[in-house]
Amino acid sequence: MTHETHSPAPIPSDPTWSAPRLLADLLAEGPDIVFALRPDGGTWLPVTRQEFADEVTAVAKGLVAAGIDPGDRVAIMCRTRYEWTLLDFAIWAAGGVGVPIYETSSAEQVRWICADAGVRVVVAETAAHAATVAEVHDDLPGLNEVLVIDEDAVGTLAERGAQVTDEEIARRSGLADTDTLATVIYTSGTTGRPKGVELAHGNLVVHALNAVHSNLRIVLQGSPQKRTLLFLPLAHVFARYIQMVTIAAGAVLSHSPSTKHLLEDLAAVQPTFVLAVPRVFEKVYNSAEQKAGPGLSLRIFRWSAKVAITYSRALDTPRGPRPSLTVAHRLAERLVYRKVRQAFGGQMEYAISGGAPLGERLGHYFRGIGVTIMEGYGLTETMAPASVNLPGLTKVGSVGPAFPGTWVRVDDEDQIWVKGPHVFRGYRNEAEATAQVLVDGWFATGDLGSLDDDGYLSITGRKKEIIVTAAGKNVAPAVLEDRLRGHPLVGQVVVVGDARPFIGALVTLDPEMLPGWLKIHGLPSMDVTVAARHPRVLQSLDAAVARANKVVSRAESIRKIAVLPVDFTETNGYLTPSMKVKRALVLRDFAAEIDNLYVDTRPEPAEPES
Repeated sequence: MTHETHSPAPIPSDPTWSAPRLLADLLAEGPDIVFALRPDGGTWLPVTRQEFADEVTAVAKGLVAAGIDPGDRVAIMCRTRYEWTLLDFAIWAAGGVGVPIYETSSAEQVRWICADAGVRVVVAETAAHAATVAEVHDDLPGLNEVLVIDEDAVGTLAERGAQVTDEEIARRSGLADTDTLATVIYTSGTTGRPKGVELAHGNLVVHALNAVHSNLRIVLQGSPQKRTLLFLPLAHVFARYIQMVTIAAGAVLSHSPSTKHLLEDLAAVQPTFVLAVPRVFEKVYNSAEQKAGPGLSLRIFRWSAKVAITYSRALDTPRGPRPSLTVAHRLAERLVYRKVRQAFGGQMEYAISGGAPLGERLGHYFRGIGVTIMEGYGLTETMAPASVNLPGLTKVGSVGPAFPGTWVRVDDEDQIWVKGPHVFRGYRNEAEATAQVLVDGWFATGDLGSLDDDGYLSITGRKKEIIVTAAGKNVAPAVLEDRLRGHPLVGQVVVVGDARPFIGALVTLDPEMLPGWLKIHGLPSMDVTVAARHPRVLQSLDAAVARANKVVSRAESIRKIAVLPVDFTETNGYLTPSMKVKRALVLRDFAAEIDNLYVDTRPEPAEPES
């Protein structure tokens, strides 16, 4: 039976919306208001809206002088930094189309994206990135030039465009409307070649404005100015959307290119809201637990965590928290919670989570300590959020109601469909693939879910990743993987069992969390390879498996695990830049380990359901 829900758009549609108009309207509201904080040595310098707009115009002139015509594609191969946002808007001001490339991309990936998109100019961050492009430059006859940010590409473009008039940039900026192509984002691709998702100006801007005029305005607007620190890749749709929302809201934008300095950057910027993937929140929790150390401090931390979760759950009941729980919560605030919040800079009240399941326990924990995580769901094809928990419209454990202006449908096969002004117009150069997923304006996501009676969406799995055991049982691996990843030792999890007699899992250890866990448990230092065979480590992981199994039936439960001596990372090719496991590659490369789970063994009995 098909279920459908809709959240009305809070603002009327306007066919003239575009990224250049968004910036122009922001400038008109107050040119001297701070637009961004830009790192300069050990300090963060404010950049006003007028200063940013002037830089955009100067760089856009340089792109025009470089031969970029309206509709031409310009690639940005760069980490998340101020120049990324500057180039994004400069490309639009010149009438161009931005094409993000992950800075970790291989030469072959660069070749494919530049060829498929027809890129004319690449702006790379470093000489090393430019060298990657150079490896395939001969295969790209349409690529005219590669500029390097660290070699003053911004200054070079500004100088080159000195003779281009302001009127020409104003003319080009006015060419775009809601239907004009704005960007081609190539999906990171857990299997096969990435497809170019074509998004128009309306997909970006209308979706951002719907957020600003919804319940999210509590998060995005206020006095003093709200501010965020972007640290996820701007090459990914999630961070790109938050960039647009922050600008549409008039909040302060800042960037952190490296997680090595993330804690210092958070402390300096003190964001009021951030976006992150669940792994970031898991690491904050696990790191806080490890810093508590053994003994009384650890017991206090775990007590405070239980109080936070219980308190958050009580907020969803008609009665609310009992007086005794409120007292315990206040005590835990003084002893623990303030210190945990300092990991985000001390001023953060809201966070946005996406990309993978957050997990109900983690959601309740952070809300209980004073940080509301608004978990959402979306894809590149929907310009990020299709649904999201909003202030006042939150159910922890769900991914929220339909985003403002969005329709969400779950068909009789549990597949999720999305419709709205943010749904992409098609895959570049792939008419057949587009026709398969776009039907009468509805986008078939390929993900599985359910809608409750209040219209809140929950994700149950991905259609292509459903495991069918030898007994014919359909198993969605995401639920088990999410639960098991909550263990501080666990890096990644891949549930297996297709056409097998029972469900198993490949588990990797987190090398960053391992030393602290060993210390807390009175064990000597050891590397991941040794730890993967240590009895105490295996015992702890078995207990985590038993806990995870409590949320599924016996037929769906994990019976055996194989602990791998290596973590899955983007560097070794097992994670996409958006931190998704390349399941097909893992299944291929670790086929022997999977086979060993089922050779001459009798599965352990599953934990009884509770």
